[in-house]
Amino acid sequence: MRDFDLHTQKGSSQSQESISSQNLKDQVADASAEVRQRAGDALRASTDVARDKFKEAADAARDVAEGAADHFQDKAEEQQRSGADFASRFAGNIRQAAHAFESDAPFAARGINSAADYVEDAAEKVRSGTFRDLVDGASNFAKRQPAAFLGLSVLAGFAAVRFIKASGNPNSSSQGEDAS
Repeated sequence: MRDFDLHTQKGSSQSQESISSQNLKDQVADASAEVRQRAGDALRASTDVARDKFKEAADAARDVAEGAADHFQDKAEEQQRSGADFASRFAGNIRQAAHAFESDAPFAARGINSAADYVEDAAEKVRSGTFRDLVDGASNFAKRQPAAFLGLSVLAGFAAVRFIKASGNPNSSSQGEDAS
């Protein structure tokens, strides 16, 4: 009977090991599933946080871009008005030059007056129109009166250089003179 008891004990211990081994496998599988679940939850949470942060950054970038666009548009409109005023004054100067030629060279005076008319039209288009309107008008004028357009371009170049020099830093010329 002892042999039977020993054999029964041996069989019982193997079945307990088998149950324990199965129990351990189940625990590892459960732990693995829980780790996967938690990792998935963490991934979803970090994805949500990243999406929210990206949206916040995109909103901030859009706000900055809109602010910059508004600021740029304000500055462009200010420059547009300033350019239109300059062109109007320039047209007046051209008319004064045409007046000087009226008695000696009436043909030249008419051409210069035509250029002044164009400059006044351009000033009005700059003031109230779009850049495209100005380009189209300049192109049409250049096709109709190429000599006047060339002369006007030269005058505009001289006027632009003078305007740039006049609007420059007044101290820069005196510093250059002091260094000489």
